[in-house]
Amino acid sequence: MTSTGTSTGIRLHAPAPGWSVTADVVVVGSGVAGLTAALRCDAAGLRTVVVTKARLDDGSTRWAQGGIAAALGEGDTPEQHLDDTLVAGAGLCDEDAVRILVTEGPDAVRRLIETGAHFDESEEGGLELTREGGHHRRRIAHAGGDATGAEISRALVEAVRARGLRTVENALVLDLLTDTDGRTAGVTLHVMGEGQHDGVGAVHAPAVVLATGGMGQVFSATTNPSVSTGDGVALALRAGAEVSDLEFVQFHPTVLFLGADAEGQQPLVSEAVRGEGAHLVDADGVRFMTGQHELAELAPRDIVAKGIMRRMQEQDAEHMYLDARHFGAHMWEHRFPTILAACRAHGIDPVTQPVPVAPAAHYASGGVRTDSRGRTTVPGLYACGEVACTGVHGANRLASNSLLEGLVYAERIAADIVGGHKENSLHARVPAPVAHPEKPAHPLLAPEARFAIQRIMTDGAGVLRSAASLETAAERIQQLHTEARDALDVHGKTAEPGVDTWEATNLLCVARVLVSAARLREETRGCHWREDKGERDDTNWRRHIVVRLNPDRTLAVHTTDTPDFPPTQQSRPQEQ
Repeated sequence: MTSTGTSTGIRLHAPAPGWSVTADVVVVGSGVAGLTAALRCDAAGLRTVVVTKARLDDGSTRWAQGGIAAALGEGDTPEQHLDDTLVAGAGLCDEDAVRILVTEGPDAVRRLIETGAHFDESEEGGLELTREGGHHRRRIAHAGGDATGAEISRALVEAVRARGLRTVENALVLDLLTDTDGRTAGVTLHVMGEGQHDGVGAVHAPAVVLATGGMGQVFSATTNPSVSTGDGVALALRAGAEVSDLEFVQFHPTVLFLGADAEGQQPLVSEAVRGEGAHLVDADGVRFMTGQHELAELAPRDIVAKGIMRRMQEQDAEHMYLDARHFGAHMWEHRFPTILAACRAHGIDPVTQPVPVAPAAHYASGGVRTDSRGRTTVPGLYACGEVACTGVHGANRLASNSLLEGLVYAERIAADIVGGHKENSLHARVPAPVAHPEKPAHPLLAPEARFAIQRIMTDGAGVLRSAASLETAAERIQQLHTEARDALDVHGKTAEPGVDTWEATNLLCVARVLVSAARLREETRGCHWREDKGERDDTNWRRHIVVRLNPDRTLAVHTTDTPDFPPTQQSRPQEQ
């Protein structure tokens, strides 16, 4: 079949690669998705290279507090897990993708345990399961109380090191390499600091797995680490891949409020705290989620975030409170030690005080569009984890489905790559990439543009949006884009290549797509909240918004005909 993806010819302005290595597969990212894919490929005998932006254990996975959802408890079934996921996804989940997740999930978690991850156990010796928002059963496995991601990361990193996988740390991926037929031929990357490699280089491989995590740094306040600058989505767009549903950014309802001007990564107060019985209250101690939803504080995250925002608006308040004083010191210290320490570090003691909380950007439900085997619209390019849009999350991710999605779809990607290699397909050879362009094809932004983008996005495309706010955001984002484009096209000038300028440029790329999709979707659905279009509109909008980057750097935007994704490897005429 022919690919729908066509190479744009656009690459970041960067020096030509000064070094290279060759592999069968390169995995970009070292969270649960990336390391699971890498381990499976390596176990099958493929030469596997892991590239990661910081240290191996520095991705978003280690920040995950709540746990990993799967039908592992007595009386629970994949079908019940499926139902809860579909409800949370607000009519936009791909049901086949969700069915894969919930049916393959339990065994995937068991294999993770076999890899060395230790989950908390009950007194009877089985897994200790908890509940989170949107789940009707206790099906969240956790570790270290509220340090699940850290434990999963530890186990996978140890497994990677034990197998001796080749890793390139402190490396920012730049662009996809393709051959003359438009098939994947590896990636270019920049290694920061000293080590075996330094500066811009390349990993040549016929299969590339993007597992680069999220793009929370496009907003001023986020739970995401500083490395989450949308690099994978931006790379995929420049490579000609389709992205979908980028308007659906989940704002976690309960992030520790550090002040109205707080920027960067903010401490998360896990949904599991509410799962164990904490209440959301206003300054007068009044519970305000009761009566708004059958699950009250355990409603899906979009509903809780909206409940908090409405109460804040009604009372002209900057935050609400999470009250778990009734837990007592012992429960806080043993069940939520990480959150307790974070709160106390900021002068708040949850044992004796309600915790001030407000929504902040947390998770991208959309991303690079894939099929059920993780294949994007560019042959040889795969995506899994938060960078991908598999159709599992729809308009709003169900709590603790993210680690499971990374796990399940990483295994599926590895199986597809290994199967293709064994069949002596194109995966089995390393194609020659087209030459590095002599002239820069994509203008770079100055480092300070990052903060301008974050302010624009927070003001205009945050948790509460409107036609007016999105129009203002679009104009300001376009102005940044136009100024950088004209500086390059008219004057031949662009910002100096470097990590700060590459990250700012990637953030602008994903911001343009997010705002374009949010303006187009004239309804409120899931975590996309339009105050001027307050109702869900299934007749016109129970469909996906798909975006591709054109060679002239404009965006090609279209909607699907149904809630199901079309195949990724099927040709389709160019959008007008």
